[in-house]
Amino acid sequence: MAPGVGHCGGGDGPQPQGLFEALVSWVEQGKAPDQIMAIKTVAGAATLSRPLCRYPSFARWTGAGSSDDAANFVCRASFGRNTFDSIDAEDTWEHD
Repeated sequence: MAPGVGHCGGGDGPQPQGLFEALVSWVEQGKAPDQIMAIKTVAGAATLSRPLCRYPSFARWTGAGSSDDAANFVCRASFGRNTFDSIDAEDTWEHD
């Protein structure tokens, strides 16, 4: 899953790059990717990039530089209460 990207591509979010190459490396060499780069382009120029981190890590902006540049993000194992594993459904969603 990539934020802002449709089921099979498209959407407003940055598009994942090099997925096939990463899959081949994983299958043939046993090297799973730590992250996949996602890039949004407008008229052929990159306007937004983000690392897509291996679960359970999340891309976190370092606070320095542009938040549109993947170079200013790091993959972190957790945001604390904001990770999926720590969300209590009864605290978050209404149910019958």
